[in-house]
Amino acid sequence: MFRLRLILVSLLVFITTACNFGPLFSSLSLNDDTPAADSAETATQPGDNENELEDAQVGLQTPSTLAPEPTPLPPEAIAEADAEELLLINLYERVNPSVVNIVVTVEEEGTVLGPEEEIFPTQGQGSGFIYDTEGHIITNNHVIAEATKVEVTFYDGSSAEAEVIGTDPDSDLAVVKVDLPPEVLRPVAWGDSDQLHVGQRAVAIGNPFGLSGTLTSGIISALKRSLPTESGAFRIPEIVQTDAAINPGNSGGPLLNSQGEVIGVNTAIVPRRTALGERSFLGVGFAIPSNLVVRVVPSLINGGKYQHPWIGFSGSTVTPEIAEEMKLPKASGALVAEVISGSPADKAGLRSGTRDFELSNGFVTQIGGDVIIAIEDEKIETFDDLISFLARRGTVGEAVTLTIIRNGKEQKVELTLEARPEAEEIN
Repeated sequence: MFRLRLILVSLLVFITTACNFGPLFSSLSLNDDTPAADSAETATQPGDNENELEDAQVGLQTPSTLAPEPTPLPPEAIAEADAEELLLINLYERVNPSVVNIVVTVEEEGTVLGPEEEIFPTQGQGSGFIYDTEGHIITNNHVIAEATKVEVTFYDGSSAEAEVIGTDPDSDLAVVKVDLPPEVLRPVAWGDSDQLHVGQRAVAIGNPFGLSGTLTSGIISALKRSLPTESGAFRIPEIVQTDAAINPGNSGGPLLNSQGEVIGVNTAIVPRRTALGERSFLGVGFAIPSNLVVRVVPSLINGGKYQHPWIGFSGSTVTPEIAEEMKLPKASGALVAEVISGSPADKAGLRSGTRDFELSNGFVTQIGGDVIIAIEDEKIETFDDLISFLARRGTVGEAVTLTIIRNGKEQKVELTLEARPEAEEIN
């Protein structure tokens, strides 16, 4: 029995030695090939271990710490942004079918058309929009002026030749007509330009640089601007200023409010000119007010032209310098500098200036004449106020009452408005 126990103990020692548990535990270290005894010895030498770690870090780039994740927008802010997008998308889908691209062909002066000659006529382009289901389309006069051919392209790519029905250079408006069935024409809706406010949304749709169906948006930047007419003899009042991008090719297209209603006809920009002479938008665009458009267009359709009411004098706004020189109670009103012979002003007895006066900016004007401070029930603060009244309320053949200051005294003058003559007819 004793001998049997001895044999079992010897066998257990042999098995334990043969299994060699040392390598099993050492395999959990950084280096599988290092014996357990060596590992223990290395652990007792911290300097060597630090050198090895430093060597390992030489080729190892530690990633930088990520910035904190931005806080998501609150749901109400996202909903508000989505509402803005949806408004513009809906507006575009409703109004774009009413907007057209206009390409005009102009025969250059002196060009002789021969049957065997290859002719490359000058072409220009602009925008327009559908006025009614009878095929009338509104655009700018300067878009179709002197055109020998006018072609209109609709939003779906279809096109038709158009006939010029009426033009008015003094408001830069024109009407062309296409012969198409009423069911394919979608007229625009109209807004009231007298109810506009600076800061409200403004949207333009047109064909800048020939890129059809382009929408841009901005705000109403200013109101009651005025622009000179093509002849330079008169001014267009009540102009709407916007920062919605308007470029060459947008002329004649609609300026819209948030409801998709036309509040103006895009007509001009203050351009940025490149070294090559090209024009582009500088953030200042102008549109003819919708209320003037709806006054002018019916006359262009029915008679081919529009009669602008006219008083018949040249003048300026009363400035502080002029008020002081003329001993006026305040710097306000439209100064009559020169009455045009045979005009309504001449017939009513309005008086011209009596002497030259040089302003601080070097401009010389006539002073000493009548100063108009009211017309009917509207006060006149500036010369543009008088032009605005005539554009909004004036009618050819209508009698109006002017309130004037003459020789320091206020008095009334009755005057009958007449049709304004062409610029070249005025003496």
